[in-house]
Amino acid sequence: MFGTLARLGEFSQPFKQAQFGLFGGKTKQYGNNVPFSKHKTRRSWLPNVQRKSLPSDALGQKMRVKVTTRALRTIKKYGGVDNYLTKTPAHKLSHEGMKLRLKVKDALKENEAKKKLVSEGTQEATSPSSVWSLRSSALHYQVKKVVTLLEEPTLEGARKARRQVATAMGLRKTLPSAKETMQYFVEQRQL
Repeated sequence: MFGTLARLGEFSQPFKQAQFGLFGGKTKQYGNNVPFSKHKTRRSWLPNVQRKSLPSDALGQKMRVKVTTRALRTIKKYGGVDNYLTKTPAHKLSHEGMKLRLKVKDALKENEAKKKLVSEGTQEATSPSSVWSLRSSALHYQVKKVVTLLEEPTLEGARKARRQVATAMGLRKTLPSAKETMQYFVEQRQL
């Protein structure tokens, strides 16, 4: 049911119904009915459970779960279901809550990795210490288009393209510049 055995120690054991929703530590309570005659009879109180669709920013979709009104107030306090799931102590989350927590944590890690890749790419293109200026990065993008046309998206594929242009232009000892290579491919293949 869960990914690793190391995470199983975090799970609590609430009453059976609460295992399938976000109950925020609320459980079934027991007590007595005490009428005027003082004849006590046992009874129980269930938590106020609602079915709600809660939007998750990390997952990019709405989660339909059973949730108590107490947990709804706590979710609002934390600023969303993602924060609630990641910051709530494990003993207040049920099995369903822990499954959702693992999904959200994995999605957050994945989103963080994507942001890191994107930020590294933009820093490389826009930093002043970068070798490529904005103009040459556009040229670099065009060379990548040519390399994908050659079906070898590697540095060797780009060199092969430059060698093809050199033989086509009649150059023997030197390779053409990236600009000359692009001009040739634009003329020949109509990019």
